[in-house]
Amino acid sequence: MPPLTVTQPHLPPLEEFIPYLEAIWDRRVLTNGGPMHQQLEAALCAYLGVPHISLFANGTAALLTAVQALELSGEVITTPFSFVAGAHALLWNGLTPVFADIDPETLNLDPARIEAAVTERTTGIMPVHCYGNPCDLAAIERIARARGLRVLYDAAHAFGVTVPDGSVLTAGDLSVLSFHATKVFNTFEGGAIVSHDAATKQRIDQLKNFGIVDETTVDAAGLNGKMSEVNAAFGLVQLQHIDAAIARRAQIDAHYRALLAEVPGITCVPPSGQTRSNHSYFPILVGSEYPVSRNALYTALKGQDILSRRYFHPLISHFPMYRALPSAAPRNLPVATRVAEQVLCLPIHTGMCDADVERVVTIVREGAACAAHS
Repeated sequence: MPPLTVTQPHLPPLEEFIPYLEAIWDRRVLTNGGPMHQQLEAALCAYLGVPHISLFANGTAALLTAVQALELSGEVITTPFSFVAGAHALLWNGLTPVFADIDPETLNLDPARIEAAVTERTTGIMPVHCYGNPCDLAAIERIARARGLRVLYDAAHAFGVTVPDGSVLTAGDLSVLSFHATKVFNTFEGGAIVSHDAATKQRIDQLKNFGIVDETTVDAAGLNGKMSEVNAAFGLVQLQHIDAAIARRAQIDAHYRALLAEVPGITCVPPSGQTRSNHSYFPILVGSEYPVSRNALYTALKGQDILSRRYFHPLISHFPMYRALPSAAPRNLPVATRVAEQVLCLPIHTGMCDADVERVVTIVREGAACAAHS
């Protein structure tokens, strides 16, 4: 039996992809905003309910460009409980990340901690919709308006997520998506920026193409962030299956929650205010009531070829390029520090059957039972 992993790419039938590849070969257009690229942008705008989207080769290039497009400077408040790409994008743009603590329920940035972190050097906020659960959009918007700050949402986990007002991707000034192979919707590698108006999209599209305006004009130090036609074609195929994939993930999520409900010391992270979740991840918190540590449970699962993930551990603020920042001190981040020691993401992807879920939960239950009787 192959190892059971946290995430696994959803791969549609190969025969669906072949006509797209043949069209690319026939046209001899491989990149630079070709027909597949344009079709995918239009299809994603329609599916996600967003006004404008710019495709990228990966989510990190999209983050780098979004920071540049917003002309941020000085300090940007962000979360330590996330993947390192966000903070790296700030550092690469010459900015100082300021880490604020997270809410113990949603695991997203705590608005009260954002407010306390604002200084005269703050120009922006970069919240993350952790595990696809929406941030407190209204509270962050109030802080940003009152302080004159830009808001860039890292929405890498939030493809297709909606709140009562519509897509979570329309919040803030810009939202960045990742289409990495492990994401709910993927293009092998890829990413995107969601923007509100045509002028901003045009600027972003220039920045992702070296800052080129026309054949003789370059007006910004952009990068090469363009998505290829092959990646865009795969995205068009994937989009045809996305609703079924999310529906299956919802079933797995519900199965986990039902089976884990009575396990002492195990807390399933609740959804936070969305009207549609994409079930990107299935994080649990291994609390002090559970008889063994999070790391011991991780090891027990791994011993049975079940590859869970301590996601996010360590905190970004722990890494050497950030730990000297005053905001990175663990005493300033008590909730994030505790959660990083407790969190464990269990496998969830469309390749799983109900028996796989039950196999995972059996080991979680056995860990509790064996330790309880030792």
